Amino acid sequence: MSSNEVEGPASSGELVDRAKADREKKSWFGRIVLFIQQVISELKKVVTPTRKELINYTLVVLAFVVIMMGLVWLLDQAFGWVTVFLFGTPV
Repeated sequence: MSSNEVEGPASSGELVDRAKADREKKSWFGRIVLFIQQVISELKKVVTPTRKELINYTLVVLAFVVIMMGLVWLLDQAFGWVTVFLFGTPV
């Protein structure tokens, strides 16, 4: 995590408590406004990764994709070989 991580869910906790208490009291429009407030509160918690973290995450994802491609290719070759072994070569 980067160094500018938000500490403590104090503000969102207050919104959640208020939402539970006021659920029956709020109108349809009031619940939508509360939902938007909660969304904004959650979006404030989002932390943008540093350049080093972003490069690391990208390399991990690319490595995983390459490994999965190799696994799928290997299984495709194996099932193809088994099919040709069982049913003969295609005409």
